[in-house]
Amino acid sequence: MNTLQRKMKQDFESKALFDQARLYAFEYLDNIEDMDVFPSEKNLEGLNHFDVPLQQDTIDAKEVIHELNTFGAPGTIAQIGGKYHGFVNGGVVPASLGAKWLSDVWDQCGGLYLTSPVNAKLEEVCESWLKDIFDLPKETVAGFVSGTSMANLCGLAAARFQLLKNLGWDVHENGLNGAPNLRILAHQQVHASVKKTLAMLGYGKNSIEWLEADDQGRLVLDALPKLDNSCLVLLQAGNANTGSFDDFDTVCDIANEVGAWVHIDGAFGLWARATKALAYLTKGMEKASSWAVDGHKTLNTPYDSGIIMCRYPDAMISALQASGEYIIYSEQRDPLLYTPELSKRSRAIELWATMKYLGKDGIDQMVTTFYERAKQLATGLEEIGYQVINEVVFNQVLISCGSEENTKNVITCIQQSGEAWLGGTIWQGKPAIRISICSWMTNEKDIEDLISLFEKVRS
Repeated sequence: MNTLQRKMKQDFESKALFDQARLYAFEYLDNIEDMDVFPSEKNLEGLNHFDVPLQQDTIDAKEVIHELNTFGAPGTIAQIGGKYHGFVNGGVVPASLGAKWLSDVWDQCGGLYLTSPVNAKLEEVCESWLKDIFDLPKETVAGFVSGTSMANLCGLAAARFQLLKNLGWDVHENGLNGAPNLRILAHQQVHASVKKTLAMLGYGKNSIEWLEADDQGRLVLDALPKLDNSCLVLLQAGNANTGSFDDFDTVCDIANEVGAWVHIDGAFGLWARATKALAYLTKGMEKASSWAVDGHKTLNTPYDSGIIMCRYPDAMISALQASGEYIIYSEQRDPLLYTPELSKRSRAIELWATMKYLGKDGIDQMVTTFYERAKQLATGLEEIGYQVINEVVFNQVLISCGSEENTKNVITCIQQSGEAWLGGTIWQGKPAIRISICSWMTNEKDIEDLISLFEKVRS
């Protein structure tokens, strides 16, 4: 055993390194509600400490952790607290964070059953649970990926494979050159990740049939042209600005009659299906062909946790096929069949922990609470003179401050306050403030404080 091996083995055996990391982590959790939501200028400047050349020799492991905590922790976003309302990032359920700590020590490669039996089994269990709470067809399969961007990629790749197969073309054998044209239909408010995904699959913006969206970002049904079996229709559960949902029931019925493929981008909104009060928003979603959703947004699973679900297993497996003489498939579930990756995190472990801890009632209660806090915020802001420009149907609140200058001023003041963080957007060609409620820690008092902050920065 060489010197480096002895040193690292000693770190494993002494446990002092891990005790140190544990204490730092507990300190972070204890102070999360008092932290600046976005790092101060001083703390951001502290990150410059890392701008040094890589040293020649190894150093003490505890020094590495100490340096990371001292200069790194103050430069983090306090998104797991209750006052971050910028991107739809979600908080973190304690049970799932504990599971992630444990599984990080396991360090499982989640590609095959033979590289992690526990991950393969928990993927199978999570797939079953997801089909249950989302009311999806029994033949649906799920892949566990980094986020909805990758989930969209998988779903659209499966759609491309199946639609071209319907037209007598094998994309794996023949490639795309000379392939029949597919019709891709999306409304104007499709998420940026979908546009990116289409580009990665070889479909530029000019190849998309852009359809009209209404003032809430929903597909205008009268704008939907006649469909056929070459069509890929892109719908949305939870508009990133307004939180609105497309009419899945009507569009899926039309599409299914002619063999078109419907993909639903439901990054954060699909979880409405798991509630009693909000499930109406997703009526008919089970009739789609594929669905993309995040665990690390609305479900508050630790990063990263994306899920692609598809009702056509052969299309998904074929689109994401992997081959290699060294790959050993088992008689159990082999996760790489449902994702693009072989070397991947065992994400299903903390997703399982989140769902197991919450149960159906807990998921319902947590997701519904996001809606309740969003309604509380919208009502409070209207009472102090702000204009809420969206129908608050889920967890998004969209605010107008009148002029572009006023909007920018309000955003800047709130971001610099350290008391909350939110962002701006452009809606219907005009500047607006976009507020997302997506952490289980956000309570009534947090919303009251945010309303007071809006009132203060406006005066």
